[in-house]
Amino acid sequence: MKKRLAEIATWLNLESTHEQNPLVTGVSINTRTLQPGDIFIPFRGEHMNGHHFVQDAFDKGAVASFWLQDEPNPPKGVPLLFVENGEKALQEMAAAYRAELKTVFIGITGSNGKTSTKDLVAGMLSPYFRVKKTEGNFNNELGMPLTILSLEENTEFSVLEMGMSSFGEIEFLSNLAKPTYTVITNIGEAHMQDLGSREGIAKAKFEIISGLKENGKLFYDGDEPLLRPFVESVPSIMTKSFGVDEQNDLRIAEVAFTEQGSLFRVSGELNEEMSIPILGEHQVKNTLAALLIGKEVGLSADQMREALKHIVLTDMRMQVVEASNGAIFINDAYNAAPTSMRAAISFVEKSTIKPEKWLVLGDMLELGENEKQYHEEISTAISNSIFTGICLFGPRMKWLYSKLKENFNEDRIIWVENDYGQLISFIEKHINEQSIVLVKGSRGMKLERVIEPFQK
Repeated sequence: MKKRLAEIATWLNLESTHEQNPLVTGVSINTRTLQPGDIFIPFRGEHMNGHHFVQDAFDKGAVASFWLQDEPNPPKGVPLLFVENGEKALQEMAAAYRAELKTVFIGITGSNGKTSTKDLVAGMLSPYFRVKKTEGNFNNELGMPLTILSLEENTEFSVLEMGMSSFGEIEFLSNLAKPTYTVITNIGEAHMQDLGSREGIAKAKFEIISGLKENGKLFYDGDEPLLRPFVESVPSIMTKSFGVDEQNDLRIAEVAFTEQGSLFRVSGELNEEMSIPILGEHQVKNTLAALLIGKEVGLSADQMREALKHIVLTDMRMQVVEASNGAIFINDAYNAAPTSMRAAISFVEKSTIKPEKWLVLGDMLELGENEKQYHEEISTAISNSIFTGICLFGPRMKWLYSKLKENFNEDRIIWVENDYGQLISFIEKHINEQSIVLVKGSRGMKLERVIEPFQK
């Protein structure tokens, strides 16, 4: 974004009375990451008042700042825009800038896999177009406006991850972005405590079509029966399904894994052999959404195949980490819910990369009143004839430990409530060059710490 302050004032129906009319080249809500040329947006919360940092923002190169109308003592002699609500004004700025852009927006949501799918779609398109994607966790009511305002005017595709924890949030983000293409990766159990049921989660995710542009398309997980009633309820929108089941428009026909990644064949809308430098059938399934979008924007099978060879996912998504003793860790510790936990366990079960298979599993959070049941039910995915050992971490994993301990010798299974050192010592004692170790848990468990002592 490169706009004069007077233009931004016009967007917000404000008067810019200051004699200076600086060129604004960015937006910042944090003085630690502020860049020269930014307009600073101070927020006022229960424990912090961003107005206390406005002078610091100008000292670091900000060219203007918002100021809440009811906040006393505004600084003199600097360009300020007086607004009623900083967050709303930020969103209105993003909406106004969005309306000027010719960029094609792609919105992606889902209980699991939305970040990986965002990376896959952006990685598919980047060799051939000017592409910008959501960075980090900028996928909410604050993060998405900042992402939109960071777009250069010549950006051809913007791939936006849309996160949520309650009803109405995806609807807001979709109406702000006005996407041409939307993706729903799957329906899991994340945010069950806020949305009440998987049906509620499906309803909340389906809000992504709210801002879908005319002649836009929805690509969705066709293996998920909870999505079908919603898709059928809006026959006016164009849709394509992807997954494993035969009725999907694009489906996985075969898949195999090596230390270098996943080899797979697809059928339906495309009949091709592809590969990605990423492990896991669930990641192959996420790739189907990228293939459908690639086909939609005119990429050839050869172009898509070449782009997929160089895909890089955000860290801690089925990330292969080679240990100094020859073992292989699969770092999938960014987040966890029952659906994604089972998918990762299934990958290790089917894998032929290493003969000794270990699981390091941490608590799954935000599952609501049925969290005990969800943890216990993971036991049905774990066979003592296939897995060499199990390491469980966190107070909730005691429920799974109680289900598994009868099937594993005590030297092959451990439960640790909160001591990373104890867990690391157990793993260090048992794994070797014959071992593949899946590490997966909710973000709050920070299980990646377990891997750090073993890295080369």
